[in-house]
Amino acid sequence: MPQILVQDLAKTYRVAERDPGVLGALRGLMRPRWRTVDALQGVSFSLERGELLGFIGPNGAGKSTTIKILSGILRPDGGRVEVDGLVPWRDRVRHVGRIGVVFGQRTQLWWDLPVADGFDLLRDIYRVDPIRYRKTRDELVAMLRLEKLLDQPVRQLSLGQRMRAEIAAAMLHEPAILFLDEPTIGLDAPSKLAVREFVKRLNRETGVTVLLTTHDMHDIEALAERVIVIGHGRVLADSPFEALRANVLAERRLFVDFAGDAPDLALPGVTVRSREGRSLELAFDPRAIGAPALIAAITAGHAVEDIHVEQPAIEEVIARFYDLHGAAEA
Repeated sequence: MPQILVQDLAKTYRVAERDPGVLGALRGLMRPRWRTVDALQGVSFSLERGELLGFIGPNGAGKSTTIKILSGILRPDGGRVEVDGLVPWRDRVRHVGRIGVVFGQRTQLWWDLPVADGFDLLRDIYRVDPIRYRKTRDELVAMLRLEKLLDQPVRQLSLGQRMRAEIAAAMLHEPAILFLDEPTIGLDAPSKLAVREFVKRLNRETGVTVLLTTHDMHDIEALAERVIVIGHGRVLADSPFEALRANVLAERRLFVDFAGDAPDLALPGVTVRSREGRSLELAFDPRAIGAPALIAAITAGHAVEDIHVEQPAIEEVIARFYDLHGAAEA
């Protein structure tokens, strides 16, 4: 039995519509107009214990709605959901004691209290054994480098500091599952690296199941072996990330620095993407011509100072996928 089971999940919202201006606002009050938005349409997937899943898609695709249903905040209009054998919105009290949730733009800590006091309040809310709590808190503080922040009110923390504190707060009761909804949004590079390293260590060393939604594709590339792509409320792909990359954008990039000016190359199956002085960027399909054969063909006729092969950036892969499936926002 999977730890998380989702079958034919459906959720719709009624959205009020009105004309612009004061008159439009008055008409909206007197004769409101509504339209129905299908946030989720038959979403199905499962997650085994200890997996780290990347859940990605454009804005409005249904990612946060799915997380809110899985965490028990929202009730779906249809479908089946079980998390560790519990239905999140029916068994909410028991369910929330087994999960940790971090929303990138919301806080579960108290704004005017020091971080340490917020942690202590969460200990009481979750009824964590004091001895076990101190051990877990100290480990989290060390792993997320929070020692100097414990006495500061949350409102005085930078965004990166607050997000590290939020992740620690979500793990104080040692949940078996962690839902992360945009945990690195707006963070600087050092903070992003710290969050990624913690999540990776948490998953690999303690076996915590992680479901991560993010628009930062570097988070996905660094953490998730499996990804689900969602668009317009439907699952568009569910596969290992490398399989998604291979199916969507199989080409590779060859970067060559020549000893002299970059020559005009005309090789079968090879496209010149850019030319600048002595440098060329080439695109090639390894199924048509392998990298060793391409490099040999170039070096046989030209003096080369440097040459290396790269895969397309992950953002390019996902953008191409959205284009192929019409998943991007209008």
